[in-house]
Amino acid sequence: MLRTHTCGELRPDAVGQQVTLCGWVDTTRDHGGAVFVDLRDRYGKTQVVAAPESGSAIVEAFKKLRSEDVIQVRGTVAHRPQGTVNPRLATGEIELRVAELNVLNQCPPPPFTPSQIDLPGEDLRLKYRYLDLRRPAMQQTMVLRSRILKTMRDYFAELDFIDIETPILGRSTPEGARDYLVPSRIHHGKFYALPQSPQLYKQILMVAGYDRYVQVARCFRDEDLRADRQPEFTQLDMEMSFVEADDVLETIDGLVVRLARDILGIEVATPLPRMTYDEAMRRFGHDAPDLRFGMEIVDCTDLAEKAEFRVFRSVAEGGGFVRGIRAPQAAAKYSRKKIDELTEYVRQDFGAKGLAWFRVEPDGTLWSPIAKNFQAELLQEIATRMEAQPGDLLLFIADSWDVSCKALYGLRRRLGAELELYDPKTMHFSWVVEFPMFDFDEQERRWVAMHHPFTAPRPQDIELLSSDPGACRAQAYDLVINGSEAGGGTIRIHDPRLQRQVFDLLGIDETSARDRFGFLLDALKYGAPPHGGIALGIDRFVMLFGGLDNIRDCIAFPKTQRATDLMTGAPGLVDPKQLEELAIEVTDFEEEEEDEETGDAGNA
Repeated sequence: MLRTHTCGELRPDAVGQQVTLCGWVDTTRDHGGAVFVDLRDRYGKTQVVAAPESGSAIVEAFKKLRSEDVIQVRGTVAHRPQGTVNPRLATGEIELRVAELNVLNQCPPPPFTPSQIDLPGEDLRLKYRYLDLRRPAMQQTMVLRSRILKTMRDYFAELDFIDIETPILGRSTPEGARDYLVPSRIHHGKFYALPQSPQLYKQILMVAGYDRYVQVARCFRDEDLRADRQPEFTQLDMEMSFVEADDVLETIDGLVVRLARDILGIEVATPLPRMTYDEAMRRFGHDAPDLRFGMEIVDCTDLAEKAEFRVFRSVAEGGGFVRGIRAPQAAAKYSRKKIDELTEYVRQDFGAKGLAWFRVEPDGTLWSPIAKNFQAELLQEIATRMEAQPGDLLLFIADSWDVSCKALYGLRRRLGAELELYDPKTMHFSWVVEFPMFDFDEQERRWVAMHHPFTAPRPQDIELLSSDPGACRAQAYDLVINGSEAGGGTIRIHDPRLQRQVFDLLGIDETSARDRFGFLLDALKYGAPPHGGIALGIDRFVMLFGGLDNIRDCIAFPKTQRATDLMTGAPGLVDPKQLEELAIEVTDFEEEEEDEETGDAGNA
């Protein structure tokens, strides 16, 4: 080993010892006769000192050191002089007085330094990711990710789960997001697909008798990206045989308890709260509600029918909904200008026609420019329904069910943060269950699976498959942490006849089903047990447990929102000979101009 200790290891009990440290030069300070260097590695920092007793050659060499040079130093551990102890460092009571210096690698002036306070833009950080990953905050996140994965693996190992890898190169089964395709050199014109999830393989493992499977799986989806999405991501994939939904939920409850205790140092009570999908949409407008604060949605459609206010009445009489939220003690904080900003927000982001509002006066009455269109008794009914208190701000959306859900959900999240209605460090875990089995695609005029086509309906809803598919509820469940979906799963269909019935509803004819999923359908005929599972998003867990707001900060080498790797330049061109071997010809080639915002370039 080139070092005897790390830069975060030495304490006063090591004083007098001869040690060797290796690391990166974080900062240098020339105090005339002595030069001080903060030496950094992923374990911490140690102050090393080249003083006159180190020799003039070493002192001069220290003066030439630059930020991010990699060095090796040997010397004696000593107490820091009185008055120079640094309580912010774990090693702040000692220093290393250097007797020997070896420069292992010199660094040119870097585009940014890991220790600088004002970070550069994300594009530059992604381009020089190896510098960004040296930042203590990034290193702490990578350590957190490792701890979360180890805790998960240990937990499932204790429950007798078997860790089994499934293939990366598989068959394309176009259902859901686009597949990433890999051309075959041996079989021209045919393609592998990178897995969107190990869904089909883990079901086959259940048929094969491996009743408790787990895997940390890499998944790939070629879809338009958002701040919290990546084209490749990691999930903790789990499947169990001979179980019902409650068994899966209870198993994950135990995992949440373990993670919260071991990683966050908090105790979580079980069973975790559960809420049906219908209840979540009614109360919060979203299937992953943030339950760290209240501000629930209240339906006032029946009251709106009595109003002289034309907007409310026409929406209510036309089959729409008038729903609102109460922002506690927000009246004084939101001027007319700010309310206009909220109105534009719900129009631009959610397609709402507008935003109605009332301010709750000190005497409990409601005031608004539109209040004249309401009888006093009706205003009192609205105030009572909304549980209004003096100083509150009442906000209403009059629109379709979908628009009212989306707009009020967005308002609730925004106001919850702006009004500081919760502690950002608080963690809240819950389940949303009983999702609809199907959603109706208005464009294609057909039913589509809400989760995936292998999801089992609730036993009591099976007869609805033939009479009223839209009312059918699935044995599906999502784990929600602080208003984010952290995982989702279902009980699967294990009966081939029921699977055929679901395929028929989804418009997947027998020929297409055999072509896409024939191997699974065959497996289900050969003794498939009842089974179900869940996939937990590792990247999302790290983001939530680390209190971060960008999933790219949770991944060592992430992609941009244009699915590019600014560090390596991927995706990139390949050698024409490779394309020839694959029997692929690129046509209509255009070189893209460099993007001003991300600084990446590619080809189409």
